[in-house]
Amino acid sequence: MLSLSMIVRDEEARLGECLRSVQGFADELVVVDTGSSDATVAIAEAAGARVERITWPGDFAPARNQAMEFLNGDWVLVLDADEQLRPEAVPALKALMAQPDVLVINLLRYEVGAAMAPYSSVSRLFRRHPAIQWSRPYHSMIDDSVRALLETEPQWRIADCSEPAILHDGYRPELLEGSDKADRLRQAMEDDLRDRPGDPYASAKLGGLLISEGKTDQAIPLLQSGLKQCDAASAERYELLLHLGLALTPSDPAQAVRCYRQALEIPLDTRVSLGARLNLAARLMEQGDLEEAISLTQTAAQRAPEVALAWYNLGLMQRRRGDLAAALEAYGRALALDPNNAACHQNNAVAQLLGGNIDAARSSFIRAISLLQTQGQSDAADELREKVQGVVKLNGEAVA
Repeated sequence: MLSLSMIVRDEEARLGECLRSVQGFADELVVVDTGSSDATVAIAEAAGARVERITWPGDFAPARNQAMEFLNGDWVLVLDADEQLRPEAVPALKALMAQPDVLVINLLRYEVGAAMAPYSSVSRLFRRHPAIQWSRPYHSMIDDSVRALLETEPQWRIADCSEPAILHDGYRPELLEGSDKADRLRQAMEDDLRDRPGDPYASAKLGGLLISEGKTDQAIPLLQSGLKQCDAASAERYELLLHLGLALTPSDPAQAVRCYRQALEIPLDTRVSLGARLNLAARLMEQGDLEEAISLTQTAAQRAPEVALAWYNLGLMQRRRGDLAAALEAYGRALALDPNNAACHQNNAVAQLLGGNIDAARSSFIRAISLLQTQGQSDAADELREKVQGVVKLNGEAVA
């Protein structure tokens, strides 16, 4: 028996879709409400969920531990309201759950709207065992308790599901706008690091947040400190190296390349290590090592064909190599996935122009200009129009 466990508050806009995604897979739906004032409870009950109520303890870890007390299943699946289970993953999950020695199944989570590194591995499906508890004051996880459990009960094993299982739609800028989520995360990470200086997990998370804010001078020593305490082949080490590579790229691109290479030596799913692979390839292209850059990017595109950036980068590299047919094919794959990418339309237009297809080039240039205008980049649109007018007659037309 599989129990879905959720912690919610005021999630009427997203909860229904999440619950629908597990229908037919989870046998028990348990939604723990922490004080909703909207239709969250009614939506949960209409979907067949049992609603329990608790007072918000101020942190997800104790809340999730309390929620576990309401479950009856042998297995537990944990989702947030801004997540959905992909039906394509269900057969693989059922097969893994049927194996008697599997304790935890790591799930690939896809971040909707993320370009460079959309995948992460999360421990969200596991047997209900009294020793498994949630910890950490942010990004709560069961990993600490599982490591301790395996020391006393080594007969268990952790399995990885290679089929992406969860879609997450909570970190897009337009969804975070006006919220204090980043500030709350930073404060929790800083508090954790005061208690455990150099902790790899906290260092990786705070380092990534600092880089996103442009504070690389603060991120670099923090990430380096985390690496000193990190296991040689862990997900935390990969994340630390990836973020350190990003932070070092402007000032020391050669060292950034070394960080990405070390990150790729860690045995992780290719989708999880996509960020290091694509960043390494981009740096190698800048250094003139085009063949290795193309090889790395082709692997990324083949293993994660749903990631538009891999195809776009491959198009840039193939055009630089002079293979216009391969470049156009890659741009086409990228645009099928991300049709509103103005830069990709522009580069596709250049490749079409070099190949002699004037009509296709004109159409792509017009589309790029139109997108730049609608995306609030009027100066860039005017600049591109001025450059193109001397080469291709645009006729002042817009392409929808």
